[in-house]
Amino acid sequence: MPQATTDTPQRTGKQSPAAPPATGSLLLDAARRNMRQYGMLIALGLIVVLFEIWTDGVLLKPNNVTNLVLQNSYILVLAIGMMIVIIAGHIDLSVGSLAAFVSAAAAVMMVEHDVPWVLALVLSLIVGAVAGAWQGFWIAYVGIPSFIVTLAGMLLFRGGTQILLGSRSLGPFPEGFQKISTGYLPEIGPETNYHNLTLLLGCALLAFALLQEVRDRRRQLRYELDVLPRNIFLAKCVAMAAAVLAFTMTLASYRGVPVVLLLLAGLLIGFGYVMRNAIVGRHVYALGGNRAAAKLSGVKDQRVTFLVFVNMGVLAALAGIVYAARLNAGVPQAGTNFELEAIAAAFIGGASMSGGVGTVFGAIIGGLVLGVLNNGMSLVGIGTDYQQVIKGLVLLAAVGFDVYNKRKVGS
Repeated sequence: MPQATTDTPQRTGKQSPAAPPATGSLLLDAARRNMRQYGMLIALGLIVVLFEIWTDGVLLKPNNVTNLVLQNSYILVLAIGMMIVIIAGHIDLSVGSLAAFVSAAAAVMMVEHDVPWVLALVLSLIVGAVAGAWQGFWIAYVGIPSFIVTLAGMLLFRGGTQILLGSRSLGPFPEGFQKISTGYLPEIGPETNYHNLTLLLGCALLAFALLQEVRDRRRQLRYELDVLPRNIFLAKCVAMAAAVLAFTMTLASYRGVPVVLLLLAGLLIGFGYVMRNAIVGRHVYALGGNRAAAKLSGVKDQRVTFLVFVNMGVLAALAGIVYAARLNAGVPQAGTNFELEAIAAAFIGGASMSGGVGTVFGAIIGGLVLGVLNNGMSLVGIGTDYQQVIKGLVLLAAVGFDVYNKRKVGS
């Protein structure tokens, strides 16, 4: 009687090599790992397209794009610092009041005491660092929750602003100081229809971005991590190049790169590198992710927390300087609701309520989402009351998305 056979293959001593992951699987995994960042990039693109159509092409006109950068520059500066604070597991409610206090101090120095604007700028940043160190001391070394300390700071710095200015406005400022927020790079080279220096900087930025993408891919391959297939990676690089070139051509067709945009680019590159590659950046993520485990691993939590708030103080001072330079005056109402805008930008850009999650680039994306919403709704005539409602719903949706993701991962 013949023995029955089965369809089950016999095992041999050699295991067959694992099949490489499919393209669809790699794309799905990449989307899951970068869901928040990619999601907000897609959302920003959809918002831009919506308002570009709704405003009959006004949104992306060169002068309006430049105005978008200028109008939101100080919020983007604050959003970078706030993102780092939230990653570390804290919050800072004082940044708007501190920005106002520093702008008032700078106005008093330059207008009433004739301090040279460069010296006033340096002293203003020192004031911000000292204010951040003051708050960082109580949070890091005394152990008072950051919510309480910065709430007290919000009242303290707002009161200090009123003491310095009262109900008056101080201005105007020296021309060099004004150019921090309203200046543009000079024109160089032959006469063309575009701003030549902007074109050169755009090409340099594109080369830097593509080089960074290639280096990241090679590093992932070196450690045998999954990477996107070559054709998908090339498509991503092409899309990035198209976006950079389009933005460059838009600025170059108007007045070129604003000085404040260079400042923002420097902050983005510098803090992005620190948070990705520097030891202190990794320690910030570790503290926000699991403070007890980080301390057991040798992270000096008090020092890192102190430095985070010193950094926030300096960036708040810088935001106050940019705002004052744009207004060409120190005003007592400066900084109103800046802290809310910065916190919203950080959460929309991918920060997590529990800390340990977020990127500097995400803070910029979140700030741009709010900025485009503000600008687009103003262009189509939506009232400020409805604008606040819409922005509140956007913030709620972003935080709700974070909570949903955590529950999905935990289940």
